[in-house]
Amino acid sequence: MEANRNLADALSEAGLTQAELAEAVNDYLRSLGKEGTVSDRTVRHWLTGKTRWPHPRQREALETVFGCTAEELGFMPPAGRRTASSSPEEDSVHRRKFITAATGTTAAAVSLVAAARPYAVGTTDVIRLRNGLDTLTALDASRGGHEALERAALAGAAEALELQKRAASQRIRQRLFGVAANYTASAAWSAVDARQSDRAQGHLNRALYLAGMGKDPVALLRVWNSHAVLARQRQEFPQALDAGQAAQATTVTRRDPLFASLAHARTAIGHSSVGDRRGALRSLGHAEEALAKAPREEPRPSWVAFYGPAELLAITAIVRDGIGDAAGAEAASHRALAAIPQQFRRNRALATLQLALAQLHQRDVDQACATAEQVFVLMHGSALPGRMRSYLGDFYRDLTTIAPDSRAAREWKDRHRSEWSQAR
Repeated sequence: MEANRNLADALSEAGLTQAELAEAVNDYLRSLGKEGTVSDRTVRHWLTGKTRWPHPRQREALETVFGCTAEELGFMPPAGRRTASSSPEEDSVHRRKFITAATGTTAAAVSLVAAARPYAVGTTDVIRLRNGLDTLTALDASRGGHEALERAALAGAAEALELQKRAASQRIRQRLFGVAANYTASAAWSAVDARQSDRAQGHLNRALYLAGMGKDPVALLRVWNSHAVLARQRQEFPQALDAGQAAQATTVTRRDPLFASLAHARTAIGHSSVGDRRGALRSLGHAEEALAKAPREEPRPSWVAFYGPAELLAITAIVRDGIGDAAGAEAASHRALAAIPQQFRRNRALATLQLALAQLHQRDVDQACATAEQVFVLMHGSALPGRMRSYLGDFYRDLTTIAPDSRAAREWKDRHRSEWSQAR
């Protein structure tokens, strides 16, 4: 008996548990007026290969949830039997219909299921909204925070909250509150990155409430993580430390070392901001230890994809510079830039700017200015997010303080003014 790896991979990609898949299939069956009898045990039989060819309606439900054929999900019809689809041509049309309806999500026909079940919102609706979060995360990674992204995130939160009024169960209601919390946290992060701190604070307060209503520890950690970034941005350093420690206290940090590592890293920045060198280095050590224990293949929400060894190195550079170890900050920045994936363009630009600051703080003015210019090269073609513009302002201020009359400083200031006027 051979395990069904295709189905297991699809389950992981969709971020579903076995129980959630069973519930999604049952939701679909009920929308057709059929009895939903799929259980965790049924899903286990599919995954282990004990059941190689589910019943026709179950196959239809699985194809709807995942947006592909039963064969593509690893199921095999008995020898000599055709699939439930009438022809290969109809299979192709069916798949195209799923793909175009879903705009790239894994739950291809979810909207059709919701329409067929207007008074009972279920797991398929949750999946559809979760997939929308992935789209926003990709947009944030490529463009940074901006008002259109913020509005889209708030619209997603509003839809989740409207749907929870018609939830088929209390469990679905809680999940929708958690989805709304994540959409609101996405809006908050966009405002943080755009340097719109008042709006960001309002969104984070709302997201904190929604995460509590949804009993969603991952969303809760996400909110406290953003709280820590916002507080540091506003130079409210004790609050930044408190937010990092609140992130550490969420239950998900006990289940997943990667989230624990992120919380410790954020706390390390908080300690460095208040001048606690020992606390900063201790928290960095905890972050490194936790990250080394984190399983890489664990299914996680897309918003945390930015965090890993490269991002921890970038955070290490911030912490080292904050405690006066500019040489250590420069070394960590170089290692971070060697490891940050190319698609995280904004993160690479921020790490480059941190490298320039570390070089400047060692009085290597010519090299620091040359490094800082690379930020404009990396972000060419895109408006600079407010947060990045603010950090460039920090570099400009320190440069003016350390070497106001050097030739490199004068040339960089001219370049800075020119790029600044074009980057809005």
